[in-house]
Amino acid sequence: MTEGSGEFSLPIRVYIEDTDAGGIVYYVNYLKYFERARTEYMRARGYDKPALLGDELLFVVSHADVSYRLPARLDDTLRVTASLASVGAATLTFAQQVYRDQQCLVEAVIRIALVDKISGKPKRLPATLRKDLPAV
Repeated sequence: MTEGSGEFSLPIRVYIEDTDAGGIVYYVNYLKYFERARTEYMRARGYDKPALLGDELLFVVSHADVSYRLPARLDDTLRVTASLASVGAATLTFAQQVYRDQQCLVEAVIRIALVDKISGKPKRLPATLRKDLPAV
């Protein structure tokens, strides 16, 4: 976590498995990087299995808006950020970026929704979770 900002930062190294034949990160892998950063953001707040809240509830991505600005390449060291942008009744919206040094390569707004594991229907965020989140 970056002190005082509410922004979580996760270092990532680009491996061959992340790239296409030209050594450029394949576009879908940025979504994986974003997922890892959100997971670690929640873990830093005390949620050991951040995608699962108990046995009945889980988080799913309900919206992703991604802007690809510049490519990352094989062996780059990246920094993936996650900060909470808004909290809804059943959703958390994150602003996320991928940086190489100080240059933003990819940015996204990702909304995750809390749903019932069986029915898939939205569920209200528990009060305990809301208390653990920074004010936005």
